Amino acid sequence: MSAHEMSAPEPADPRVLVLSNPGAGSSEEDVVERVCRVLRQHSPSGVQVCRPGPDQEYAEVVATAVGRDVVVLGGDGSVHRLLQALHDQDLLGRVGAIGVVPMGTGNDLARGADLPLDPEEAAVVAATGSPVHRELVLDDEGVITVNAVHAGVGAEATAQAGEVKGVLGAMAYGVGALQAGLTSRGWNLRVVVDDEVVADGTDPVLLVTLALGPSVGGGTPVAPDARPGDGVVEVLVAHGVSPLARVGLAADLRSGRHVEREDVSLTSGRSVRIEAVAEDDAFRVNTDGEVAPERTLARSWRMLDQGWTLRGPQQEG
Repeated sequence: MSAHEMSAPEPADPRVLVLSNPGAGSSEEDVVERVCRVLRQHSPSGVQVCRPGPDQEYAEVVATAVGRDVVVLGGDGSVHRLLQALHDQDLLGRVGAIGVVPMGTGNDLARGADLPLDPEEAAVVAATGSPVHRELVLDDEGVITVNAVHAGVGAEATAQAGEVKGVLGAMAYGVGALQAGLTSRGWNLRVVVDDEVVADGTDPVLLVTLALGPSVGGGTPVAPDARPGDGVVEVLVAHGVSPLARVGLAADLRSGRHVEREDVSLTSGRSVRIEAVAEDDAFRVNTDGEVAPERTLARSWRMLDQGWTLRGPQQEG
């Protein structure tokens, strides 16, 4: 055997790597079985189903995705976990297309990408759909964002929702938003987008959202003009903190009319920084549905040059 033959890398596993939740209940397992049956029908090389648990085990499984297509069975958090693991191992761009079968609570990434919410229909798209480029945002602590980041009441809402999510499902976000909205006074935050100051910290703001996709919380159109793949992140700042402004914002958010409000500013860019004016204004950050354990005084984000490829609905024409 020649030296060249000895050093040649092993070929990538041709099977589609399917990542499923290891803690699925019996009813969800039935859905997983039906989804995998559909994936096998549309994957000539076969599929490999993995249910990795702890982070180290998960990282080892993700490392085998180089050169392979991947299908994620889960919600935005599951897609975030995969892409975070790929980023951490410097594997972004070295895997094939990623299919998503939405099985989470909100499934906002799937909604924004026009993926079917029916698992079996989504499985067909995950196996045969058109590859679509998607961006990622990276913060100064190395955390990526797939769909949206919230600071202020949006993050507090998710923290509150976590207490009732198991009982209320997608409704939990609305309950959490109500609880947080009624109890918070707002935060004096300085918000800078591409070196442009969009909030100077003089007056409090209710929330700041960085959005790659158009919706959060199971379909709330927080950034209806967001276009995944356009190279920028949409930044929404809600300046109104009075009780009347809060009620009006909550009502308008449901229909997307909040973008027409005078107390809401919208901009877009490739870098964002949020700074608290004082220690009392330390804020929570919620990234793709996960709330950071500690409040912070400053955080910054930037668009990554390296994105990922999603399998979306077949393009016509």
